[in-house]
Amino acid sequence: MTQLFAEADCRRQEAGSGLLPVYQSVEAAIADHDGERPVPLFYPEALDRAAQAFVGAFRGHVVYAVKSNPDPVILSRLAHAGVTRFDVASTAEVDLVQRSVPAAHLAFMHPVKPRSAIARAYAAGVRTFALDSAAELAKIDAATGGARDLTLFVRLGCDQGSAAYALDTKFGIAGAEAVDLVARTATVAQRLGLTFHVGSQCMEPQAYARAIAMAADVAARAGTPVDALDVGGGFPAPYPGMTPPPLAAYMDAIHGAVDAHGLGRAHLACEPGRALVAAAGSVLARVELRKGDRLYLNDGTYGSLFDAGRTVGWRFPTRLVGRESAAEARAFSFFGPTCDSLDAMAGPFHLPDDVDEGDWIEIGQLGAYGTALRTAFNGFTAEALVAIDARAQAARPPHQPQTGQVQTGQPPMTVHPVAAFPVAAYPEADAPRPDMPLPAVAAE
Repeated sequence: MTQLFAEADCRRQEAGSGLLPVYQSVEAAIADHDGERPVPLFYPEALDRAAQAFVGAFRGHVVYAVKSNPDPVILSRLAHAGVTRFDVASTAEVDLVQRSVPAAHLAFMHPVKPRSAIARAYAAGVRTFALDSAAELAKIDAATGGARDLTLFVRLGCDQGSAAYALDTKFGIAGAEAVDLVARTATVAQRLGLTFHVGSQCMEPQAYARAIAMAADVAARAGTPVDALDVGGGFPAPYPGMTPPPLAAYMDAIHGAVDAHGLGRAHLACEPGRALVAAAGSVLARVELRKGDRLYLNDGTYGSLFDAGRTVGWRFPTRLVGRESAAEARAFSFFGPTCDSLDAMAGPFHLPDDVDEGDWIEIGQLGAYGTALRTAFNGFTAEALVAIDARAQAARPPHQPQTGQVQTGQPPMTVHPVAAFPVAAYPEADAPRPDMPLPAVAAE
């Protein structure tokens, strides 16, 4: 990229120009788009707040899960905010991060990898890998030529009862098999690590404490010291009907369990994804048709709203933008633009009762997995990402384009809230009012 943020007149840039258009308001962005395609929005201040909260609160390395939003602007902005370590799951993500943040430290935490991917990642400088089987350990050993400069994390299975979306059916090793694998991995690794994942959108801080206790027990039974402990991801973001405990509660549970189980000397890491980027993104979608309480939009489950569909069924904050309305709120369901009947979102999504064709809706908390899961099914795509900043004329690129390094002489772009959301991570209230400013992250 030649530049991260446009400084001039906030008009939409030509594709491939390397500039991210910046608008002073959501309304200005609407005025510059014809409405045929949805418009993804980026709120840099929300990203900065979440990143700084994690970096300030966690007693170890914050490792961003690239899968949740791989946009190069997001990666670079996170690096500027202090998150310079990245969890990658493929060689494509390795290449992407190294182009976006050349000085980044990468951890290849996917437990099952092609031999060729392991070899390519190792050649690219990656020295941290995860595994959950003896077969994967053998692959890593062979693909790296028997390297002895590796940090190897054994992925343990753990309880997922506190997660909104369980991740325990595909990866993780437990019991006597885990004990044996940890002991075997210790003979290959320069640094032995243990890791786990409590599940996506984990609503109970003590789930991490229980997983840490389990990891300590496995290490004790294996009779080997643990050099590193990665508590994984799963840190939640607020959605309608899902208000997580404050971030401080998660940090207290993690740090307390690490100390209580004698793991205080291990290098700590966590892998937030959703909690870092959800509030930093939203999408502007246009109503194409109304049928009673059913709204047909130009975005849907094959676009940025996969998590709102039948597979997950989450609700997202919504608001009418582009015009004022005094109508009472009404519950609606959404339907996307494709010809597939699965392109449906039950909601309920609350909007003024007079919403109709041609109206614009902003759907919030889509910084995580909104962009990453978008497809081009039926030919429906989105506009390029744009940023919302009330002081767009004062915007400055926070990195040197040639190196991706932090540019210490220039401050990052400051965004002042102009919308009802996104809300910062872990708010006190479940749903923001239209006049509510971005609240501070609870990270004391």
